[in-house]
Amino acid sequence: MKNLGKIGAELRRRNRKQYTLLSACLFFSVLLITAYVSIMRSPTVLDILPEGGDSRKMVMMIFALAAVGCGVFSIYSASLFFRYKSREAGIFLMLGASRSRISKQLFKEVMLTAAGSCLAGALLGTPLAWCIWQLFRAFLVDTQEMKLSFDPQAYLIALAFTAGILAALFLMGRAFIRRTNLIDIVNQQHKSEPVHDVKPWFGPLGIVLMAAGGFAGYLAPTIVVRMLHTYQTGWTKLFYLPFFVGLYMVLIHTVVHGWRQGKSRYRNIVPRSMMKFQGRQTVNNMLVLTVLIAGAYFATFNTPMMGTAQIMEMENRPVDYAFHYRADQNLPSRSEIEAMAAKDKVAVTGWKDAETAVLGSDGREEVSDGGGKFHFEYRKLGGECSCISESEYRKMTGKAADVQPGRFAAVMSEESAGKMDSDDKTLLTNMTTRKSMSFGFQRSLHFGMMASPSYYVLDDADYAKITAGLAEEWCERLVYFNVKDELQTYDFAKELFHEIVNRSGPECEVDEDYDRVAKIAANEAGKAWWGDEHPEIMKVSYDQPDSSQFRIGWKYMPKFRVLDRNDMVREYAVYFMVFPFISIICFAAVLLIGYTRCVTIAVNNRRVYDDLRHLGAAPGYLFRSVKGQVSKTFGAPGLIGTVLIFAYFVMILFMNDSQITREEFSALAVCAGIVLGLSIVLWAFYRFTLRRVCRMLKIK
Repeated sequence: MKNLGKIGAELRRRNRKQYTLLSACLFFSVLLITAYVSIMRSPTVLDILPEGGDSRKMVMMIFALAAVGCGVFSIYSASLFFRYKSREAGIFLMLGASRSRISKQLFKEVMLTAAGSCLAGALLGTPLAWCIWQLFRAFLVDTQEMKLSFDPQAYLIALAFTAGILAALFLMGRAFIRRTNLIDIVNQQHKSEPVHDVKPWFGPLGIVLMAAGGFAGYLAPTIVVRMLHTYQTGWTKLFYLPFFVGLYMVLIHTVVHGWRQGKSRYRNIVPRSMMKFQGRQTVNNMLVLTVLIAGAYFATFNTPMMGTAQIMEMENRPVDYAFHYRADQNLPSRSEIEAMAAKDKVAVTGWKDAETAVLGSDGREEVSDGGGKFHFEYRKLGGECSCISESEYRKMTGKAADVQPGRFAAVMSEESAGKMDSDDKTLLTNMTTRKSMSFGFQRSLHFGMMASPSYYVLDDADYAKITAGLAEEWCERLVYFNVKDELQTYDFAKELFHEIVNRSGPECEVDEDYDRVAKIAANEAGKAWWGDEHPEIMKVSYDQPDSSQFRIGWKYMPKFRVLDRNDMVREYAVYFMVFPFISIICFAAVLLIGYTRCVTIAVNNRRVYDDLRHLGAAPGYLFRSVKGQVSKTFGAPGLIGTVLIFAYFVMILFMNDSQITREEFSALAVCAGIVLGLSIVLWAFYRFTLRRVCRMLKIK
């Protein structure tokens, strides 16, 4: 005669699929999160992504979405396990086993299974991240900067995620055991979680709430900063709540009513009723899938947005080679450059050079009040600005500026929509003589090679007056030239670039954000300039001229098209690898969660399909019924997530400058191509899952 121990072993053997499902779900959840944090906290990545920058914030935001998604998925898989474990508990109770004995056995099994799975996922997460990174290095780009290093503290985040999962399992197990009614425990396996019927306007109202929440959440931080003069904007994330409420309403409407009108909607009444009968599980899973798909595309779109803008900017440059340098630097002269070019059999054509000046410009400085509050104060010396005379501007660009005396023209990119009022005044100061002159705004000029927030064209006479007596350290030379057979001049471009770096002095070894005028003004006022408080941000290193940090950040970085074109992937390698990696992690979670949900559909509805088969339902009808549920599990989140992220990106691009530029349209087209490719992958996995579910239900 078997004792309770042998009966328990036999039940575990018969239900080993449930243990396998729980183990696999927990393993993959912890595996993906550990791999994510291993990359997210890697010094390789953190050294490139600036602290407080948009890129790092994006990585953190998507991680939060992935953590929530994998956490919800783990809890869902645990709920499925306890649902099937209820039958075993009922058997033991009817055999006279005490609740304490069942509780000890349950916690022992669950914790051993969960702890082993989570431990394996945590141990293999970092090797997985390393393998994916090495594949990127092998097939995309490999530089010395791409050597991946790990921060052991990243495991603390993975450990916290694992501890959260184990705590949730413990609480779910306690709730499961504390049920006092034997019938409730036995019937737990067959318990449904239907959603109630909703009105036809429920879905359209959800769409309105999503649009309102998206706009409010995006605009709220900017409005709060401008109106309240505070950076404590964390609470403004609450404005996104209507978005998630609306998304939930749309998914409920999709499950309950669908979006088809007329008689055709009755063709899918059986699969829709099945989904409605298990509505809470279905909607929750679809919500997680939608958010993960949106997060995956959000990460994916970052690369083409950045890459397309860079490529189009390079290709639209009117000259092949351009660089600027301080007049007190001993950089290669025209004759030296031509000699260097002749050695490499490169013909230099269309040489142009001009004098420009770095002057002090007035402005409003942001002054901290403490506690995240700030106010603005006027400063005569607010920061640097670059100025050029209208005759020199005409020589370099071939365009007339026609600037009136006492006026200035602001140089912007060709598609910039930036505007200034005609009564805007700017006070410019010669940093050597400290002579100041006030200028009024006249017009905007468009020339991308000079475009910056503070690049001004002055009347020739005004330029001569304001720059009289200006020391060489505040004067600059601007050089443009073309070459024949530009695509064949990479070696010359690289040699010239290194020559410029080698002959630049230590005073020029600074980041593009380094502002001498602001530093001088702060020091003269007896204050510390913020850049001096963070010297690591303001410095680049001549010892690493080919590094991403140097190429992207150096204040005097030349613009050599052939060099930039060939080295772009190397310069932005970390950006181009981190975000696709994040996308892979998110899409892996999507496929895993979608597959698990569809398998659950097969298990839960096995008896229903058997009854339909016995009632004479044709195999084609049964197949369409299964297809309706599986396709909605993948299709609705895929469609909604894709549309949402596209709409969000378009909104961001338009809000930046009230227009969508040609470069941005091109980037969106590339993103659409990526969506098409990934949609094909998602469709192929959906077909695989559909065949698997049909095989489980014995439907041909």
